[in-house]
Amino acid sequence: MSAPLSVQISSNILSTKSILPSQAWLTTFLSTQKPNLPLQSLCQTALYRLLASEISTSVQPTPENTFPPNIHDISVPQSLIKGPVVAQIVDVEDIGHSKYSQLEALESAERGEKTKGKEVIRVIPGEADDTDPDNLGLSGVGGPHRLLLEDAKGTRVYGMEFKAIKDVSIGMNIGSKVVLKDVKALRGVLLLEPGNTTLVGGKVEELHKQWREDRKGKLKAAIEAAKAEEDG
Repeated sequence: MSAPLSVQISSNILSTKSILPSQAWLTTFLSTQKPNLPLQSLCQTALYRLLASEISTSVQPTPENTFPPNIHDISVPQSLIKGPVVAQIVDVEDIGHSKYSQLEALESAERGEKTKGKEVIRVIPGEADDTDPDNLGLSGVGGPHRLLLEDAKGTRVYGMEFKAIKDVSIGMNIGSKVVLKDVKALRGVLLLEPGNTTLVGGKVEELHKQWREDRKGKLKAAIEAAKAEEDG
C-alpha cells in the first residue's frame, strides 16, 4: 500500500532540497490541486509554492532544522551548527560598499539609470543590458554580504559571507530559502561560505516589496547618524 500523497510529496522535497514541509501547509496545497495529477508535477509545484511562502507557515520546525536555543548566547564563543537548518533571507547588506554609494545606486535604479564604469546609462524597461541587475547598479565586485536569516520558529540570526556565495547579492530576492550545514557560529554570528550554505531560491513577494520600500529610509538614517556622530 502506497503512502499518502502528502507524505510522498514531503519525502520528495526533504530528500532533494532538505526542506520539510508542514502537514498543514501540504493539506492546504493539495486542496488547491486537480485530482490525478502526476506525482512529479505535484512535487515541482509544491516546491515552487513552498519557496514562495513564509517559512513560519510552510516549513515544519524540528530541533535539527532550526537554530539552537542558545544561538544568541554571547557567552558561547564558538559552536558548530550541524543542520541541515532551513532559513529564509529577510535582509541583505553589502558590507563592501559604503551606505552612500548604495543609496545612490538605489535612487539611480529607481530613476531607470545604472552605472557602467563612470558612465550613467538609461535603462529602457524590458531591454537587456550587460550591467549587473542583481547589484542595483553598484560598480565593482559586490560583497561581502551580511544576511539576516529566519528559521521556521521565527528565530533570526545574522550570517556573514566569509567567502563569496554564488547568487548572493544586494539585489537578490528577499524570502529566498537557504539550507545551512556544518556552519560555524562565532558569538551568535554565522560564518557563511559555499561549502556550508546552499541557496535553494524562492521569493516572498510581500517581504521583498517591504524590504525595497524600507531600504532607502534605513540607508538615509544610517548616513545621517554617521554624519551627526562626526559633527558631534
